[in-house]
Amino acid sequence: MSADASAAAAVPAPKVNPNAPTEETVLSVEHYTDRLFRFRITRPQSFRFRTGEFVMIGLPKEDGKPLLRAYSIASPAWDEELEFYSIKVPDGPLTSRLQSIQPGDKVLLGKKPTGTLVLDALTPGKRLYMFSTGTGFAPFASLIRDPETYERYNEVIVTHTCRDVAELTYSRNLVNDLVNDPLVGEMVEGKLRLYASTTREPYACMGRITTLIETGKLFADLGVPPLNPETDRAMICGSMEMIQDVKALMIAAGLTEGSNAAPAEFVIEKAFAG
Repeated sequence: MSADASAAAAVPAPKVNPNAPTEETVLSVEHYTDRLFRFRITRPQSFRFRTGEFVMIGLPKEDGKPLLRAYSIASPAWDEELEFYSIKVPDGPLTSRLQSIQPGDKVLLGKKPTGTLVLDALTPGKRLYMFSTGTGFAPFASLIRDPETYERYNEVIVTHTCRDVAELTYSRNLVNDLVNDPLVGEMVEGKLRLYASTTREPYACMGRITTLIETGKLFADLGVPPLNPETDRAMICGSMEMIQDVKALMIAAGLTEGSNAAPAEFVIEKAFAG
């Protein structure tokens, strides 16, 4: 063996971090408003997650280090691709760059999905509420496309509150298209209901979801009884303020907060993108 070969053999191979993000390819991008867009990326064969969970998504920084933020996975666990629904923050370290991605570009995908907005974190019930504002609809976009959701509940009610009508496009299109979905199309009929409202632009239903719950308008419009811990289960996702306010209303109605370790009547999400 030559001296050069001997020296090369003595150099240890660089360590590979098993938890390092994978580099995935952007497959499609759709912009809804100047504040909201969705994108789909490739899914590694080894990537496993439970419907409703979130994962770290990001881009490499100029110094080569990854810049990652938590994003709810908007596609169901059975999908061969991964979908994400994102807000655009002009001065956001990540979203200011992420909003410019195009098909063919690369994004970073974390390896450890987690979260509490999963069916197993709730005890059995008859009616499932999914309360969301803005991009907080993302985990519910995953859950309403999963057959197990309809196998567990007789009725699934998703609420989506945004400032303007255009910001409701993603949820409205998704729910409308589900009747044609080959996997859950027949299951959603008569079970899934979308209750959308706005807080600024005039719309058929206006008001913050907290107000709609407190006044009873939500239940009157839907023709269902008030929240009942014996029959109703709930998931909450939105801004931190919205989550805390709706959580307080759930507790006032007698529902108990659950988790993966201790399932109960309602769960909240705390992952945010920025």
